[in-house]
Amino acid sequence: MCGIAGILNFSGKPVDHDALLSACQAMRHRGPDDYGIFVDDAPPTPLGFASVRLAVVDPTPAGHQPFLYDRGNYALSFNGEIYNYRELRRELSGKGMRFSTDTDTEVVAASCVQWGENAPSRFNGMFAFAFYDIRQKTGFIVRDHFGIKPLLYRAGHNDCAFASEMSALLELATFDRRIDDEALLHYLHFGYFAAPASVYSAVRRLQPGHLIRFANNRLSEPARYSTLSQGVTRVTHETRAERCRRIRRALYRSVAKRRLADVPLGAFLSGGLDSSIIATHLAQCTPAPITTFSIGYPQHDNYDERHFARMVAHRLGSRHHELSIESRDIVEAVIPVLNHLSEPFGDSSIVPTAIVSHLARQQVTVCLSGDGGDELFGGYWRYLGHESLRTYRRIPQWLRSLIIEPLVNHSRHSKSSAVGNRLRQLRKLLRAECESTVERHLAWSLILSPEARIAILKNSTHDVARNRALNGFRNTCALFASDDALNQILSFDLRYSLPNDMLHKVDLASMLHSLEVRVPFLDPEVVAAAESCPSVIKVNGGRAKQLLVDAYRGLIPDPVLDRGKMGFEVPVGELLRADFKEPFLSTVTKETIESFGLLDYHGIQKVYQDHCEHRVECADLLFAIWSLCWWRSKH
Repeated sequence: MCGIAGILNFSGKPVDHDALLSACQAMRHRGPDDYGIFVDDAPPTPLGFASVRLAVVDPTPAGHQPFLYDRGNYALSFNGEIYNYRELRRELSGKGMRFSTDTDTEVVAASCVQWGENAPSRFNGMFAFAFYDIRQKTGFIVRDHFGIKPLLYRAGHNDCAFASEMSALLELATFDRRIDDEALLHYLHFGYFAAPASVYSAVRRLQPGHLIRFANNRLSEPARYSTLSQGVTRVTHETRAERCRRIRRALYRSVAKRRLADVPLGAFLSGGLDSSIIATHLAQCTPAPITTFSIGYPQHDNYDERHFARMVAHRLGSRHHELSIESRDIVEAVIPVLNHLSEPFGDSSIVPTAIVSHLARQQVTVCLSGDGGDELFGGYWRYLGHESLRTYRRIPQWLRSLIIEPLVNHSRHSKSSAVGNRLRQLRKLLRAECESTVERHLAWSLILSPEARIAILKNSTHDVARNRALNGFRNTCALFASDDALNQILSFDLRYSLPNDMLHKVDLASMLHSLEVRVPFLDPEVVAAAESCPSVIKVNGGRAKQLLVDAYRGLIPDPVLDRGKMGFEVPVGELLRADFKEPFLSTVTKETIESFGLLDYHGIQKVYQDHCEHRVECADLLFAIWSLCWWRSKH
């Protein structure tokens, strides 16, 4: 695992060595073990690569990056892990290619020499890299199939710069730092920036499964190389038992592949179904006891799953490490996290993710996580919402409009209590009276309610940009059209919200502590097994992830299988009413808010006051605004 950066000077001017070194320094947390630069100042396009390294596979100096292959004819700056690299190495050796290290980095370089731009489609792993043919002065930058690893770039008239993080990119390129209003409106609606956009108009995110070529002083438009990123659902005719066996087999093989490491390895174990599955398979394929990690917030039962994690750890005989966190621990953790962000990020679960990553890094260098299971098998409440809404509509209209809805709209909402959270979800459910599955999914995905939107957006002049931002959501979802409407939504979430929100969060939080996190649910075999199944056997009878529950009955304790879903969160809503109040108000100032041009300070104050008085639950939106203003104060 590493961080990468690079410069291409189409104008022919020499590469700035100091800028590359500064980029390395800016992302040293991603790779504390080694760093290096490579520069080719020869015309017509002087080029420079920079790398920082977290040594995981073959941690000897042989894995130094940027990596030069074939007597220095090719250069590679690589971030990630390739789990099938040994199979590829055997295939390439059969074609006469030679190897001098045991790294996957060298196999990536050799694959690009042998297969060119077709090489990434052969990789099973997570990656973002830049490959350069020094003699031909050609190359490409690329991002993995599902967007596990990030890659940002800025393409100008005379140059191009790319990097794993915005902080490094800012060291490489001078550009107009005008904020992209359309992207910002997307952020305010969803809590994250979605590829290809970033906070800056001049900076783009490379989308999952895409690459960009460079040659002859020109940069191509991003092009899709991966069919895995397209999400075509093919429902096969199998019995339920056969599907369960296929999913178990695929997940076992995926976890076994991801054990590959020359450093200590463990697993996150939240106590939820997905992490329990990953830990169970890791224990099955590991001779010694595995190492697992969990955190909990005992002051609120809704945020403490440790008793479920202990249950699984006991069954597996793992060396289990858990941390009990209190409000003061969250307060102490949130400021370093906000300081770490070189771009606003609005998902508050980045805070507990950073805390558990810090805990894990004290014991291991690599952790397996359960990310992706909800998107593949239907784990979120909004997937159940379609059936719940149909059930709700069977209630007589007069009873809904005269009694239920006024009661729901005027009740106290809070994630911190079971009843308050259910009321919050029901209120959100009632936002979507539309018939379209996509439109309902859009409404339920928003962190910005219609009422809050009217309050915080300054005027209607931003409606066009707002509609474009939301249409981007709709249009992308339409790419995954299917006769199975819920599977369409699952495929969309896997390739849109997962990389832009959850995977981005995990990368930011884990790399802050120099921890590599691997994602077994995103193995191509697992994705294919899940996407071949009709949604009715994933979400059935008001039960989420029913297929996974059936597949692991007997392997995982029943209380874990039969419990309701809990998000990996901390009570940010309550903390915003108490411990976070002063830092929130001192950051979200009138001057900062007005610097964006599209936000209304008094409207935000009103939303915050309503939240504090439990008239609404706006924790997600308020944290996103806090993160935005914190970023603004530093940039």
